[in-house]
Amino acid sequence: MSMEMLDAGLRRDIALLKKEGRSKAPERVIVDYLPPAGTRGPRYKLEGSNQAFIRMNSNSYLSLSHHPKMLAAADEATHRFGVGPGAVRFIDGTFQHHVRLESSIAAFMGRPAAKIFNSAYTANLGLALAIQNRDTFWIGDQFNHNCIIRAMRIANVPRQNKAIYKHNDLDELARHLDSVPDEIKRVIVIFDGVFSMRGDRAPIHRINEVLSPHRDRWSEGLITVVDDSHGIGAYGDTGRGTEEICGAQADVVVGTFGKAFGVNGGFIAASDAIVEAVRQKADTYIYTNPLSVADCAAAVQAVEIVDSVEGRALLRGLHERIGQFRAGLNSLGIESIPGDHPVVPVMVRNTQRCQKLVGELFDRGVLVVGLAAPVVPAGDECMRFQINAAHTQADVAFVLDVLGELMS
Repeated sequence: MSMEMLDAGLRRDIALLKKEGRSKAPERVIVDYLPPAGTRGPRYKLEGSNQAFIRMNSNSYLSLSHHPKMLAAADEATHRFGVGPGAVRFIDGTFQHHVRLESSIAAFMGRPAAKIFNSAYTANLGLALAIQNRDTFWIGDQFNHNCIIRAMRIANVPRQNKAIYKHNDLDELARHLDSVPDEIKRVIVIFDGVFSMRGDRAPIHRINEVLSPHRDRWSEGLITVVDDSHGIGAYGDTGRGTEEICGAQADVVVGTFGKAFGVNGGFIAASDAIVEAVRQKADTYIYTNPLSVADCAAAVQAVEIVDSVEGRALLRGLHERIGQFRAGLNSLGIESIPGDHPVVPVMVRNTQRCQKLVGELFDRGVLVVGLAAPVVPAGDECMRFQINAAHTQADVAFVLDVLGELMS
């Protein structure tokens, strides 16, 4: 009887989400992968459909997940050590592949040390748990990812010890810095590098300029944290992300292997002391099994590929396709948010029309995501297109033709 009562209550909750337009559609199941052929890039088959789809909703910006070196590395590691670690890392669940990946990503990001997690989401939670105390004040961007918002809550940051500035509004950031209470010893300014719903970026160089006069004001520091999960690997001439684009670094960088690197997992790259504090204090690191050796071995290969001649060629090709897509939108008179990242929003500004367009694109074999309030502000409803390196010139031209037909 109790379960029936709970189920009834949960069904009411779900019905309310649907009424408010916040419920998730049923999850589509990918059942087959069709490799590139001729002038077209890869296609995907979905359960219940004979259609071959082009994915314009994938975070795999460099299309590395089928790279032969990564597949071979994952296979070799799995056959040697098995499919699972068998323990958390401090109870002999640390394999040489975990250590090698941490060294690799720390060097790639130009940091003394790094710690890997199962995802960037859990990395942000772990970082907050490691560096938060009662004398810490947090300041964040209005459009920060859910994992940053959740990290502050899980770390029990009191309401009076945090502030939010309007998106990329550095004047408001400066006012919040001026208003930090006198008893505070440590200040954390945290923001996304690339904002995943918009494809625009944080101006790290300008943020550092705003913070510069305050750097010695607090006894335990003024620290910047950037979550550049959508930037690292896909952004900048060498894939170093928003920091490379801006020519400036944050103090701590959080990232993922699950987007441009094409594998799984997340990381924190920072000072030796921060990384050791994470190892000692971050519940999302201490009490959960780590990535498999296969994930780690493949991720090491992905980092090496990005940091190579091949990687630079992939980045150039990716940005050619981004340029082609954006130029096509401009010629069609379709509104977007300016930017040069693989995330390209197509502004619709109406929830019902956005949903209708997403459905019509699906019918023509194009997978995209529609974003409506509260994921984006009311009036900013859009479709999010994500360009990948495996998209061909013909693929992008096809999608533009479909958009021209549907949005004319």
